[in-house]
Amino acid sequence: LRHVVTSKLDNHKNATMSKKHSNLWNPFNLFIDYYRCQKALDAKGVDTAPCDWYKRVYKSLCPLSWIEKWDTQREDGTFPGKI
Repeated sequence: LRHVVTSKLDNHKNATMSKKHSNLWNPFNLFIDYYRCQKALDAKGVDTAPCDWYKRVYKSLCPLSWIEKWDTQREDGTFPGKI
């Protein structure tokens, strides 16, 4: 996982779109993937910097109002996704 995320960090600044994999670039999924990555690497006691790629990508795709709403829901324990 770390190698894959590190490779993505090194090679991409913003999201690229592919019709074949367009559902993978769903801002909601990327938001969840960022926090899942953080949780997984925290549990292993390793640096979570590779997870920042997901954050950069969802921030480049999502309206700020969505991110604020999801952050509030996550803090309140009402976020609809499984992190």
